This record gives sequence, structure tokens and C-alpha cells, in this order.
Amino acid sequence: MKTIILDFDGTLGDTRAVIVKTMQQTIAELGLPQRSDAECVATIGLPLHEGFRSLMPMTEEMGQRCADVYRRLFDVNNVPGAVPMFPHVRETIEELHGRGVTLTIASSRGRDTLLGFLRDMKLEQYISRVVAVSDVEHAKPAPDMVLDILRYVGCRADEALVVGDTVFDIEMGRRAGAKTCGVTYGNGTRESLEGADFLIDDFGELLMKTKNEE
Repeated sequence: MKTIILDFDGTLGDTRAVIVKTMQQTIAELGLPQRSDAECVATIGLPLHEGFRSLMPMTEEMGQRCADVYRRLFDVNNVPGAVPMFPHVRETIEELHGRGVTLTIASSRGRDTLLGFLRDMKLEQYISRVVAVSDVEHAKPAPDMVLDILRYVGCRADEALVVGDTVFDIEMGRRAGAKTCGVTYGNGTRESLEGADFLIDDFGELLMKTKNEE
């Protein structure tokens, strides 16, 4: 694999608690029908307005209002230490970078918070390209993010691996013609990730999996 395209939420950073807390606060502030934490988790990976619209019937305008309130509340909830890295992320990324693998990010998160997380985690020096939801016309599971990265780094789809924790990541990679890896420790279920080329239970397993693919 020459290029690895990484999701962030649920793959590199453990954002589930702060995302669910902020979604529940948004729902409460706007007086919307209550939803369970599990229902909120199932929307992670979608753009914010689409995530809220998948939770309950609402107009596009209301979906955007939810997204705006969410962003305001997330800035309050995103205190230092609220989003830890998953085990073995740093050393694995350092090793892959040292092997000459091009590392990139494709995330449904907004660019500002995404870049902030990468800076705080001291990972930005290893990442050659970051594509956020606002950078493409069509969000996950459309292939736009992957195709953007492939064009930028000059890599063929069959030389790239998409790594993510949700079915949206896997479908995005497949639509682009790339190989896919599902991580089982994030926000998706093992069953939902079965369409991936392979699954890993720990980010560190990526070292062996990608070595086997070389």
C-alpha cells in the first residue's frame, strides 16, 4: 500500500463520548424528541446536518440549525483531554511514515476542529493531505474524498487503503476502487464492517496487515 486514507472519529481519536454528549444537548436545547445514545452513535460518520436528519424527520433548514447549535456546544465541550487517541495510534503512524507510506485523512468532521485535533495530538507532521467534509461536493459514503486524495498524491486506487470505523468509510473506499480496512473498536459494529477487505481490533495491527499487502 502506497497511500493510507484514515478516518478520524472512531479510528484515530476517541470522540464518541463528546459527540454523543453534544448531540444530546443539541436535541434538548431545540426541544426535539429524545433519542438514545446508541441512536446518536449510529449517525457518526455522516455530515452533521445529515446525521440529525437521520435521527428524526426534519427539514433541511432544521438539520442545518441542529448542526449550527451542535458546533457551538461542541466548542464548549471540547476541553483539553476530552478526545484521547486510541491505543497504538501514534507509534503505528510513526512506523508507517518511516516506511515511506503516504498518510492522509478523510473525515466528515469540520476542517478547523480536525486540524486542531491533529495539532494537539502532534500527528500533523505525518499527514500529507487532509480532506474535510467542506472540501468536497459529496460527503461519505460518496467516493469524493478518496478521489481528491488520490489525485493530490498521484496514487492509483488499487495502491490505496481506506481505514475507518463505519460502513460509510468502507463504502466510500469501495466506490473509489480502493482496498478497505474496518476498525472494530470505534463507532461501527463488526457486522456492519463485514464488507471491508479486512478488519482489525487494534490500530497497531495495521502494521502487519499493510506489510502483508506490499
